[in-house]
Amino acid sequence: MAPEAAVPAGEDLTIRVVSRRLVKASDATIQPHVATVSNLDLYFNNYQASMVCLYPSNLPVAGVAGSFDAVVAAFEAGLPSLLNHFYPLAGRIVVDPVSRLPELHCHNQGAELVVGEVDAALGSLNFAGMDGSLRRILLPYPDDVMLSVQLLRFACGGFSVVWGNNHLPNDGHGISMVVRMWSELARTGRIADGVVINHDRSVFRPRSPPSYGAAVRATFAAYHDSSRLVNVLTTQDSFVERLYYIEAGDVARLRDMASTGQRRASRVQAVSAFLWKALAGVVAASRVPEERCRMGWWVDARRRVASPALVPAMHSFFGNMTAYALGEAAVEEILERPLAEVAAMAREAIASIDYDAYVQELVDWVEEHKAEKMMEASALGLGSPTVNQTVFASFPLDTDFGFGEATLAMPVWENGRVSSGTLAVGARPGDDGSWLVSAYIWPRLAAALESDDHRIFKPLTAAYLGFV
Repeated sequence: MAPEAAVPAGEDLTIRVVSRRLVKASDATIQPHVATVSNLDLYFNNYQASMVCLYPSNLPVAGVAGSFDAVVAAFEAGLPSLLNHFYPLAGRIVVDPVSRLPELHCHNQGAELVVGEVDAALGSLNFAGMDGSLRRILLPYPDDVMLSVQLLRFACGGFSVVWGNNHLPNDGHGISMVVRMWSELARTGRIADGVVINHDRSVFRPRSPPSYGAAVRATFAAYHDSSRLVNVLTTQDSFVERLYYIEAGDVARLRDMASTGQRRASRVQAVSAFLWKALAGVVAASRVPEERCRMGWWVDARRRVASPALVPAMHSFFGNMTAYALGEAAVEEILERPLAEVAAMAREAIASIDYDAYVQELVDWVEEHKAEKMMEASALGLGSPTVNQTVFASFPLDTDFGFGEATLAMPVWENGRVSSGTLAVGARPGDDGSWLVSAYIWPRLAAALESDDHRIFKPLTAAYLGFV
């Protein structure tokens, strides 16, 4: 097959919207209600994020007339039942006029279902970065909508499913749960074991008075407006976005290098150690001296809390439950230590946190800063250079809703004026052990990763994804 000519990155794709309608939950026994968001939800503010799933043309239904129509029909038939389990996603985000805080108005107003056609083939997208590929197929939707499901048919016969989602009601674990349970429901007509999704946020109550220690106070920053952020031109000129893949064999090789006879490193620890050393090398070569550098991780706290009050509530919990771990060390130390020791530093940074105490202190800290926007100070770009990771590969994901597995499933969001490195790491659908990585990093770090002798981070291509 001849490769498709790439569409220039600065040129918009022509997307024809065929239909756009609202789909409501079908269970009439669910009572409309207003849900107050938790302080953990407020900590993530109110912004749109998406899970993008791409499906090639060689799925089991390829070549069958109306195959995309069958995809649309599956969503039309099954989405009302899915919304019975995730009822808030059929609601709207409304700002209370008195408190100025967002609420979830769960009145079954309906989730969006958008169907469209693209005048280009999937193989023509430039997968080296978000702007040349995944961001180009996102259709805008209102800020108050909590779920916009967007189905696009491409000229090659492949299609995309975009799960447009607001971060306020749920985190990465949550949207992965939605995709996974949709696939199971669409294939089998039910969700196994009668799993009941938990939307109850009542366990996340602040203490009176709120109480938190110096560590939480130092970790997070609150700001009233953008005057405390790096200006947009500086940010855009300082960072680049890249899409990479890491082959399963390279992940295994890093794990071997990062392990000792006493302990085998996890995949996250091994790749984190590799990244930390790459960051240290770039910082060491900077013309402006910097003695220290950091690695940060957004960690799913569901699996790490231990208190009797939280553990039962975390079963199938749909909401924000993400913690932040940060490791810091001298640049020289990171460069000199072998990969196994740096991996141990990463493991210690994540494991040393008392997550029960952390969650409560974060709830209390947000209670005193509700009127402000909030973020981790290191993620904003304050202090030593920091690379952060959010590891979607740790969330179970199933993208086969009856038409085969997607070849790519990745989160997409705007980084705005964030001035630290951020990597979103996802497993390639099909569980072959390889990873797909979205990176928002400094140009020098991108150059270091792409010129490294080990060739761990390889630029993503349409050919690798099977679109050429």
